[in-house]
Amino acid sequence: MDLIFDGRCGFCTRAVGWARKLDRHGCINTHAYQERGVLERFDLTESQADAAVWAVVGERQTAGAAAVADTLDAALGTRVFGRLYRIPPVRILQDRVYQWVADHRGKFPGVTPWCEQHPENCEPRTT
Repeated sequence: MDLIFDGRCGFCTRAVGWARKLDRHGCINTHAYQERGVLERFDLTESQADAAVWAVVGERQTAGAAAVADTLDAALGTRVFGRLYRIPPVRILQDRVYQWVADHRGKFPGVTPWCEQHPENCEPRTT
C-alpha cells in the first residue's frame, strides 16, 4: 500500500509517523506528494494531493477519510475500518470530520514537516 501525504504539513508528517508505528507488517510505503515524480507515478494533480491524503492499493485509490480507513486496515492487518467506513452514516460523519481536520491542519500540533527534514527530495513550491 502507498500513502501519499502533504510533506509540508507538520500535522500530516506526524500522522504518517503514527501510521508507520502501527504498521505491524511493514506494508505501508509513504510518499510526500512534493517528492519528485510522486504525482506522476500515482496520476494525481497537486490540487488533489494538497486537498487530501491518498491511499493506493493496487489499482484502487482512495482519498480523505476512506484513505485513513484503508491505512488503518493495512497497518493493523484488519478490514474493520474499511467496513465501518462503508456504513453510510459512519462514512458521512468520518468525511465531515476528516474535511474539518484537513481544513485546519495547520493549527494542530505536528513535527518538523517531511520537506523540511528532506529538502533535497522535495520539489520547490509552485506558488
